[in-house]
Amino acid sequence: MSELDYPEALRYTAEHEWVRVGEDGHVRIGITSYAQDALGDVVYVDLPAVGDRVAAGEGCGEIESTKSVSDLYSPLTGEIVTVNEALESSPQLVNNDPYGEGWMFEMKVDDVADIEELQDVDTYTESLG
Repeated sequence: MSELDYPEALRYTAEHEWVRVGEDGHVRIGITSYAQDALGDVVYVDLPAVGDRVAAGEGCGEIESTKSVSDLYSPLTGEIVTVNEALESSPQLVNNDPYGEGWMFEMKVDDVADIEELQDVDTYTESLG
């Protein structure tokens, strides 16, 4: 089994989502390698729709694996601007490349200061025990 990784440039949530700030001010969200490993083989991803407004901590989709169905939570409040349509036909991208091709959605955040409230890599990895 390969070691799970947690890129330092990202922010994290207690629900195992990661957040990457883009150059356009939008943020990209996915699940961590810990989450995809715990889920097992991802077979289906239900994402929010472009234009949806979501609130921090609110469920906005589901990730179905061979083991279970888990809620996907929005780490921030804002508007969905893009979803990863590749996951519709290739949900295994979540397992194969959780921080790259397996991203979930992008959003325009209402208050960028909220990003700083999310966990840094050290706080997140300590929370994993």
